[in-house]
Amino acid sequence: MRVLVVGGGGREHALCWAIARSSLCDELICAPGNAGIADVAECIDVGAEDVDAIVALSKEREVDFVVIGPEGPLVAGLVDRLSDIGIKAFGPSASAALLEGSKGFMKDLSHRCGVPSAAYGRFTDPARAKSFIAKQGAPIVVKADGLAAGKGVILCYTEAEAIAAINSIMIDKAFGPAGGEIVIEEFLYGEEASFFALVDGKTAVPLVSAQDHKAAFDGDKGPNTGGMGAYSPAPAVTDAMAGAIMENIVKPVIAGMATDGRVFKGVLFAGLMIGPKGPKLLEFNVRFGDPECQALVMRLKSDLLEALVACADGTLDTIDLQWHDDAAMTVVMAANGYPGAYDKRSEIRSLDTAEAVDGVTVFHAGTRREGEHIFSDGGRVLGVTARGATIAEAQSRAYAGIDRIDWPGGFCRRDIGWRALGR
Repeated sequence: MRVLVVGGGGREHALCWAIARSSLCDELICAPGNAGIADVAECIDVGAEDVDAIVALSKEREVDFVVIGPEGPLVAGLVDRLSDIGIKAFGPSASAALLEGSKGFMKDLSHRCGVPSAAYGRFTDPARAKSFIAKQGAPIVVKADGLAAGKGVILCYTEAEAIAAINSIMIDKAFGPAGGEIVIEEFLYGEEASFFALVDGKTAVPLVSAQDHKAAFDGDKGPNTGGMGAYSPAPAVTDAMAGAIMENIVKPVIAGMATDGRVFKGVLFAGLMIGPKGPKLLEFNVRFGDPECQALVMRLKSDLLEALVACADGTLDTIDLQWHDDAAMTVVMAANGYPGAYDKRSEIRSLDTAEAVDGVTVFHAGTRREGEHIFSDGGRVLGVTARGATIAEAQSRAYAGIDRIDWPGGFCRRDIGWRALGR
């Protein structure tokens, strides 16, 4: 097969890394890719959000299968456009991608399907939203309804913080049109986890569990980011818990989507809060998590491309995914200043010495190559990923890799995996 991967981040490097190993893959293209992806795929400078250009590229290169990494082109209908010209793709249609494209839609559907989740309200008027805050009190969660690059969720510990969040999203337009509507939710307590299932419209196959770290700094302090690290497995997701998540959250939503004429194919990513009463849904995403994807592919024994094609073909019931027993951990190195203003052009050295550490693979997220030199080109720049017999060993190897990288322009959290290690 000639395969095109759409995107240029750490998730897409992990997908390319795994797909390049597939016996089904004869040629691998990535648009736009990055400096690391260029080692395993041909990178073409076409933006992931440019749906017209991606469709044209797919036709020109006679691509057999397209794997879409980020949520933007999914919500914009790239799968539909490719289907119209007879090209198969991994990911949901635009109507099904609304599960991530609108938090309000997701909350309404989940409520109708009986999925355990936080109590909520939807608002297009800032004054009404502020009145709701006054009645509910704090802590409380304020979310931009639309796509906000993983940064549209604000945890508010006081009413003043909640009012400021409403002003920022709805009046100051911090997230642009994504903040035309907001969702305000009950604050849930417990332990967060990420749960993924491959879906072919009728069959759902769970993947192994993972846990992300959203806050920028050690101790879960600082602003939310797109993710500063992840590990797999997540001890909070036992086999019994995984069964409950499938029965009470994943399957009802897949059935509800089908009933609404929005048949879901692709990967369904449930962000969960696991408390004393079991798992509750925080949000749905319709693509692999970043950086969870990096940890997951390190543990996958099976042919990833075969499984992704089965999602598109409706044959997931023939797939038996196999996993390494080892744990895996990804530690994100970000540019100084992220998630605020940051320098986009600082040189990164000694990446080869990091990968010389046993079990370590460095996935590139925001990088570019100039001659023989690698430079940062984004906020989250590297995902140093390691496998080990235990989470502690994976953590030790990941940080050993990081300590070999010469990049004064970057930083990382030094406590990824702290929940698992503290058990």
